[in-house]
Amino acid sequence: PSTLRVKRQRRAQKVAKRLTQEEIQPGTPEPVKGREHVYVQTELYLEEISDRIIEIDGECQTDEFLDRPPTPLFIPAKTGKDVATQIEEGELFDFDIEVKPILEVLVGKTVEQALLEVMEEEELAQLLSHQRAFAELRNAEFAELQRLEEQDRRIREEKERRRLEHLEKLRKQKETAEKIAARAFAQRYLADLIPSVFNNLHESGFFYDPVERDIETVFLPWLMSEVEETLQKKVLGRTMLDSLIRMVVEKRLDEFRCPPPSDQKEAPAEEPRETDAAAEVSGADAGSADESAAEEEETDQSDAEEQPTDFTSSQLEEQGQEGAMDLETE
Repeated sequence: PSTLRVKRQRRAQKVAKRLTQEEIQPGTPEPVKGREHVYVQTELYLEEISDRIIEIDGECQTDEFLDRPPTPLFIPAKTGKDVATQIEEGELFDFDIEVKPILEVLVGKTVEQALLEVMEEEELAQLLSHQRAFAELRNAEFAELQRLEEQDRRIREEKERRRLEHLEKLRKQKETAEKIAARAFAQRYLADLIPSVFNNLHESGFFYDPVERDIETVFLPWLMSEVEETLQKKVLGRTMLDSLIRMVVEKRLDEFRCPPPSDQKEAPAEEPRETDAAAEVSGADAGSADESAAEEEETDQSDAEEQPTDFTSSQLEEQGQEGAMDLETE
């Protein structure tokens, strides 16, 4: 029966819907390797969980569905009266006569449609030709427009270039005029300044004689160094002479202080006489002796400075004796 089939279809749809909902619901993903899921109670009150759920068997008997005939179609009841009319052959129309206007209409419509299609094709061809002509005209006008725009752009660029050239020319003329004016002003201003500047530079030593500058920078330093070296040599010779004289005098003094031997008692007695005579002579002619002694000392010192390394023992002894006599006279 249809009702049973419909119920079964509805039940199957419900089961399929429930299964699809269960499949759609997201589940817990599989645990990673080495772990496992554990069910934990999250309710407010905990319940004891046993390994086996209590099961009870129950039975229930239901009646089977009774088969019944399908529901008949609904047919509304008739209203009004039935009327019949009998038409014999040839009573309504004559085919040969009635078909002529229909054929005329069909043929006319077909010819009219054909004419319309031909006219439409001709019109489309004319439209295409007009479109081509319009496209060619538009392309020509567009090319002319581009040419005019390019010409206008060239004219504008030429005008701008000419304007910039004119401005540059004016700027250069102005700059040239300013330079000329500045040069004239500088020449007029520096007319009296240049001689004074050259004079100051000449006085400051910027302009010099090369020979004079060469003498000042090369010859004079060389000469001074040579003079200094010569003076140092003279000072060295004088110092050595003084040290030698001092040594000889000290040696003579030590000899005079020591007691003479018995066989030479007369000789020392004569030396004081000579010294006394020298003292008298020096007392008589003090000024001349001093001057001669000074001159002799200077000549001796100059000779010693010129030749500080050519002294002999006899000369050193003579100079020592003379130095000792001068000391005794003083």
